[in-house]
Amino acid sequence: MSHVTYKIVQHDGGWAYTANGVFSEPFATHAAALAAARRVAGEQRVPGRTESIEYETADGKWHNETATGNDRPETDVEDSA
Repeated sequence: MSHVTYKIVQHDGGWAYTANGVFSEPFATHAAALAAARRVAGEQRVPGRTESIEYETADGKWHNETATGNDRPETDVEDSA
């Protein structure tokens, strides 16, 4: 099972959360960014529906896969402040 850690950081004149090198929108306060990160981390763990997905790889080949809706990552929130 994969794991996603959301980190609270200063960003763009305010606060944001980041995961895997991607930043959220900025929040005016640390508390608002922390609350948003906790909400997102909780939503990330919620199971979804099993879906069939189709995608093209860089070499131009198409693939079909089944993405199970119950394969959700573990999540946590790190508060550096």
